[in-house]
Amino acid sequence: MIKEKKGGSFLIEESDFKTIFILEDFDETSKEMLNATKEFVAKEIYPNIKELENHNYDLVESIMRKAGELGLLGLNIPEEYGGFGMGFNLSMLICGEMSAYSGSVATAYGAHTGIGTYPILYYGTEEVKKEFLPKIASGEWISCYNLTEPNAGSDANSGTTKAILSKDGKSYQITGQKIWISNAGFAEVFIVFARIEDDKNITGFVLNKSKSEGLTLGDEEKKLGLNSSSTRQVFYDKTIIPINQILGDRNGGFKIAMNALNVGRIKLCAATTAAAEKVLNISIEYASQRKQFKNAIINYGAIKEKLANMASKIYCSNAALYRAGNDIEIKIEQLISKGLNKTEAKLESLLSYAVECAIMKVNGSEVIKLVSDEAIQIHGGMGYSADTLVEPAYRDARISRIYEGTNEINRMLIVEMMLKKAIKKELNIFNKIKSIQKELPLIIMGVNINTPSSKLKSEKLAVYKLKKLALLMLGVAVSKYKAKLVKEQEILMRIADLIIETYIAESALLKTEKLIEKKGLIQCDTEINMTRNNLQNALSLAKNSSEEVIMATTNGLKKRLLISISKQLTYPLNCNIKEIRRRIAERLQADNKYSFSI
Repeated sequence: MIKEKKGGSFLIEESDFKTIFILEDFDETSKEMLNATKEFVAKEIYPNIKELENHNYDLVESIMRKAGELGLLGLNIPEEYGGFGMGFNLSMLICGEMSAYSGSVATAYGAHTGIGTYPILYYGTEEVKKEFLPKIASGEWISCYNLTEPNAGSDANSGTTKAILSKDGKSYQITGQKIWISNAGFAEVFIVFARIEDDKNITGFVLNKSKSEGLTLGDEEKKLGLNSSSTRQVFYDKTIIPINQILGDRNGGFKIAMNALNVGRIKLCAATTAAAEKVLNISIEYASQRKQFKNAIINYGAIKEKLANMASKIYCSNAALYRAGNDIEIKIEQLISKGLNKTEAKLESLLSYAVECAIMKVNGSEVIKLVSDEAIQIHGGMGYSADTLVEPAYRDARISRIYEGTNEINRMLIVEMMLKKAIKKELNIFNKIKSIQKELPLIIMGVNINTPSSKLKSEKLAVYKLKKLALLMLGVAVSKYKAKLVKEQEILMRIADLIIETYIAESALLKTEKLIEKKGLIQCDTEINMTRNNLQNALSLAKNSSEEVIMATTNGLKKRLLISISKQLTYPLNCNIKEIRRRIAERLQADNKYSFSI
């Protein structure tokens, strides 16, 4: 049995590439499911991309219903409730393919299969599960998630929607307003959060729209992107919900909301990374055809650099995504072996890996940010035209840094969750920091106590150093601010950047090591180069982030000492990064696509 790991442990432990899961590890059955999804997308979504920019909400609803008929809405729902009960990684693979071409479909699909399903699956009574889940899985009922209010966004627990218990004690009466509710226009299932009387925390409920009075919808919101994603305000005016349709415990709604977001966060990364791959392929094709000065623009260094960076981000994001998904799956199996039922095991596993889920949300949303922006630039003036496919991708990408918790909130959560794990002694983070502090004289002299065993030794050593730097900066910040660190948002975000870059860089390295083991060094030249390109960028960002932390927390000799250490730990790789990027771009050009997927 695989040794039990804990979420966040990557920062203090070394990982073996043999224990991680990569895209190439999916079996034939999984690939058949993916191919079936690709056929659905090719028939129902891709031909309608332009129409999906014309505020055609009925089209999105139709696509969702058809996806339900094919079983694509019930991948994570257990078989006893009408779903497939698929593994976590496979569901992310399918989610990515479904979400890749249209932000409107991606949002509808994600809202329904993620935050519109998991609160019922994890917190509904058996009666509620049997009533709602089969119809959610089949697409007969579309689900929406009602949390955000005009004055309650990131501070979700501050919502003012009220729930009053009826005199006979058989139902609750809900009154309040929700905003930015995806799928609201055609949803039958409404998951809603309200505060019962003067409770400290909100409580979760689920209702059927067709059986409820006092529920009205605002007009479709006018948005920057996601043009055919139904987004409306929802008004509750003494809406009756039977008492047995509470989700979880009274006062437990905030926990439900946050736990549902863990799933949403990592699956958002699946969606954005898959979308980035499609956008990159469009850009490769355009750059190969577009000629300036009698030469295809893909032959120019400035374009090669962009394409190489886009490909590197996608490769590394996928590496981290399926590594995290596999760790979640392993944790689920281990918890089941300890006596937990499947639902409890899934919930506990996602809680354990909440740090990784937040990392993937931030990373995935920033990958599509870079890729869609560079795609516009590669297309030049044509990229600014609504007639191209990259223009809607650029607009749709913007929301991904906002929903499922803003990237700023997620960055701060990453550090806060790590500190909670340290305080609770779930992870020996403080002991690890002390151990690194004892190494400081050796680090200053450039002496490496780590001797990595790898075919990519310098890259492995660079990842070791990134881990040390992230932990060292966490220790410096805790020493300076102690309990008040949670109020130092800028510092938290810089430390989070260090942690995120470390996780992504290590994941890419582990994936590449595994591929080298399978195919050999020569056959993995481009994968190695994408790993190096990303790692070089990570070292540069880590240097800037750590220096900002040092300048804000120290002075005098200690400051100079830590700046020197930061430079040692972020020393660039000994490689010609310009040539590395060119070689990546040349491979993309030769294949006429990004060919590192399945």
